[in-house]
Amino acid sequence: MDNKYAIILGNLGNTRDRFCQGYKVNPGSEEMLKIALERMPHIQGIELVGTWDIRPDNVEDMKKRLDDAGVACASIIPDTFGDKVYGRGSITSINAKVRQQALDYLRRMSEIALQMNCGIVNLWLGQDGYDYLLATDYDQERNWLTENTRTVAAEFPTLKYALEYKPKEPRNFSYHARMADTILAAKETGCDNVGVTIDTGHSFYAGENVAEAVVLAKRAGNLLYHMHFNDNHGSWDDDMIVSNVHFTCYIELLFWLKKTGYNGWLSMDQYPYREDAADAIAESILWVKKYEQIVDTHYNEIDALIKENDAVKTSRFLRKLIA
Repeated sequence: MDNKYAIILGNLGNTRDRFCQGYKVNPGSEEMLKIALERMPHIQGIELVGTWDIRPDNVEDMKKRLDDAGVACASIIPDTFGDKVYGRGSITSINAKVRQQALDYLRRMSEIALQMNCGIVNLWLGQDGYDYLLATDYDQERNWLTENTRTVAAEFPTLKYALEYKPKEPRNFSYHARMADTILAAKETGCDNVGVTIDTGHSFYAGENVAEAVVLAKRAGNLLYHMHFNDNHGSWDDDMIVSNVHFTCYIELLFWLKKTGYNGWLSMDQYPYREDAADAIAESILWVKKYEQIVDTHYNEIDALIKENDAVKTSRFLRKLIA
């Protein structure tokens, strides 16, 4: 496998939750970029969050910094989740002015992606969902979701729009919640440049088998555009170091990424609340590369085991890996 590794720049910054408004000092984007390049191995790409890291006024400067460092802009992530104006939804808000504001913002972020020679706009629409029952017109809001995604994707046909799903948080229910409904959302746009991002942690706590999710995206028409890696205990988006909890899941995931011909970014998406961020995220990169090595070395053996459908033989194989 010849995978490309990336990180989300903002993951090197401050971390906070509803109890503590800051576990760390937040460096600027330029300082975080310096930390990434000096302390983290194997990075070929950087994901930039709109408004946090990149805006119309600093595009040229940020592009020069990445070019000088020899790393690509792996994706632009529009911030439709952290601005209170989108607290009741961005492109699905019942307020037409907010929907228009969100759409115009996505257009600006798409223009920035083009300026950065970045092919992917990663859409995590975290505020687009609902909290209470008998309080939401699901059909109407999903129509707005489709229409507005279609509008921006049609206006920027050379970009790929990767819909990142997550079952909940910050809303109790997200419209892009799991692979199957996100495939439906992508298909409903009718645009061949709308696909899916898998965040491994989101998939784990959505109750999915993440490797099967890869296969679903492949069967739907090569709709897997982007990958985010982290780990959790299965009940929340803990955003932990890769492999802290899951082992077999990651071997199977890397196998199916190879078997389905995925050639996009393998990007780390973590929230190291109390750990040194550069060290923690670097560990994730090294773990994914370890799984990549295992799959490359044992690809034919794993392929044969899957075809045999013998759980005991598979268990013996896994045990030998750690013997």
